[in-house]
Parts: sequence; C-alpha cells; structure tokens
Amino acid sequence: MSDLSVELAGIRLRNPLILASGIWGESGQSLVGAWDAGAAGVITKSIGSRPRPGYPNPTVEELGSWGMLNAMGLPNPGIREYSREIAFAREHGALVIGSIFGGTAEEFARLAREMAATGVRALELNLSCPHAEGFGTEIGSDPRDVDEVVRAVVREVKIPVIAKITPNAADPAALAAAAENAGARAISAINTVRALSIDPTLMRPVLAHGIGGLSGPAIKSVGLAAVWQIRQRVRVPIVGVGGISSGADVLEYVLAGACAVEIGTAVAHEGVRVFGRLAQELDQLLSKKGVSSLRELVGGAHRGFEIPAADFP
Repeated sequence: MSDLSVELAGIRLRNPLILASGIWGESGQSLVGAWDAGAAGVITKSIGSRPRPGYPNPTVEELGSWGMLNAMGLPNPGIREYSREIAFAREHGALVIGSIFGGTAEEFARLAREMAATGVRALELNLSCPHAEGFGTEIGSDPRDVDEVVRAVVREVKIPVIAKITPNAADPAALAAAAENAGARAISAINTVRALSIDPTLMRPVLAHGIGGLSGPAIKSVGLAAVWQIRQRVRVPIVGVGGISSGADVLEYVLAGACAVEIGTAVAHEGVRVFGRLAQELDQLLSKKGVSSLRELVGGAHRGFEIPAADFP
C-alpha cells in the first residue's frame, strides 16, 4: 500500500480526503460518521454569530451527472448551540475543522475566538458563498477585504487559518495571495460556482432564492484551474475542492498543487462510504505508478511544464 498521509498547515492527516463544509455536518454524530468512514478531517457546516434559518424551499436542485445546484442561505444554529456538536465529534475522535462566516472582519474575529475555544484543530473562513447577501462572495471578491478579514482572524487565534476562495472573481489567485500575505496557513479552493436554473413550465427560477451555487463534476475543471493558478502564486498548502468523485479526480488535484481535497457533492449522492472508495482507488493508482507516497506528487504537473509560445504566421 502507498502512504496516503499528508500534512496541512502543520496538521498530519491520514489521507488527503476531508469532508467539505455544508455536507453531512449538521450534527456531531454525522461528523463522526464521516470520520469513521475514512475521512481524514471533517469540516463543520458554516457557523455564524446567531441562529439563521436559511432560505425557504426549494433550496436544492439535482442535476444528474452534472452535480447539484443549491441556495441554502447558510442555515445554522449559531456558534453557542453548535459547540455541543463539535464537542460530541471531538469526544469520538474526529479531527474537526471549524467553518465560520461573517459580514465584517470584526464579526469574523469574534466568531473565530468562539470557534477556536471549542477545540477545533483549524478554522476555515467561508469567504466565498455565492448566494448569501452580505456574506461570502460579497466579502471575498476583493483582495483588500480578504486581507482585512484574514488579518483580523489571525490576530485572534493560534490555530491554523484556512481561507476558502471564491471562483466567482476575476483573479482567484490574487485573493489567495492576499490571504497568504495576511497570515493564512492554507488556502481552500474553490467554493461553488454562481449559477441559475429556470423551470420553462413555471417560467421562473427553480430555486426559491433564484441564484444558487453549482457543485459536483460540472465544476471540476474550474476548481483545477484555480488550484493550478494559486499554486503558482502562493507557498502555503492548498486544499482542492470541486467535483471530486473518483481517485483519479483526487490525483488530478494533487498534481495541480493541492496537498488535500474536500469532498462534498459526492458525499451527498453516495454517502460517507465514498471516503473508503476514494482512498482505495487512489492507493491503486499510486501502486500502478510505483509511487510510495502521495506527498511526492503534490504539484507534480507543474514540474517542467512550459506554456508553448503562440505560432503566428
């Protein structure tokens, strides 16, 4: 068997597979279920300062083999209530990463203190939700705002800070560079892609909110491109996110520059058994290539790669 263990911001992971935020993270018990199924880390649902009901239904549209469109509206019970779920997951051995969202740098900083106090191993800052007004992409699309938020959080906590970058911006790599400069210990990329579906019978958007976020296989190439470009701009570790449903997908992200990946839509469709399947497929791929350790391949596609010059007559 190959060694699938990796290191993320000083945290040793038994494999590169992490449960993505917003999937399977409603309770401590569900987080433990993903951990026991083979995830190397589990990220909580994104938690805010106060309880938030989210948007009315319909909030999800299944798109078959493409993936899924959703506009949940960041529903959560608030940090104080959710801390019980984190405690349950930690008591049962799970390596928990806390996800938080806020409307200002000050709110992020306050939440970061409270989330860090629950004993999570790292913080992922949701700077990239494409459909929640006042949060997410509205904050995370400007490098100056990213710098301000990350810097405020880093001042307040001692655990590693991971900045989750939006693809819904002109230059995601510039956002990642701003986060690294402000003290982020890692970058995760990408969040969902802003998207819309319209019902031609009803002649109105399918989702109650209208605009949603597209996830699943349809966005894998977008995620890979972001990781590739970010790898060229930053030195901190990268967590690849978007459309991963096979061991080969994991390997593509690793070769593009990611040291770990987050699994979301595949968990929604297949359940937590997906973690065991992906680890097995990845191990088989490495064995066929004669690679003893996954860490050897991080960023491997960049080595010796040069963009050929255009040949104009």
